[in-house]
Amino acid sequence: MPDPNEIAALKASMRGVMASLQDLRPLADRVEALDPHADVSEADLEELKRASGAHAVAAQALRGFVETMMKRRGKVAEVGAIKSGGEE
Repeated sequence: MPDPNEIAALKASMRGVMASLQDLRPLADRVEALDPHADVSEADLEELKRASGAHAVAAQALRGFVETMMKRRGKVAEVGAIKSGGEE
C-alpha cells in the first residue's frame, strides 16, 4: 500500500514543476517573437535566468524524488541510475 505522505510529497513536487513551467510560458512567446537582428534586453535575460533556474531546480527535485521512490522499491540499483538525453 502506498505511503500517503509519499504520494502527497510527489504531488507537491509535481505542482512545483508545473508552477515553474507557468512562469516560463509567457517568456517562451517573447523569445519566439524576438527579432533575430535585435539584442535581448538585460531585463529579459534576468527574467529568463530566474524562471529557467527555478524550473531546473523544481524539475531536478521531482526527478530526485522519483529516483528515491524507485530505489526504495528496488527498481533502480542506485540513485542517479535513471538516464535522460544521454546524461550521466
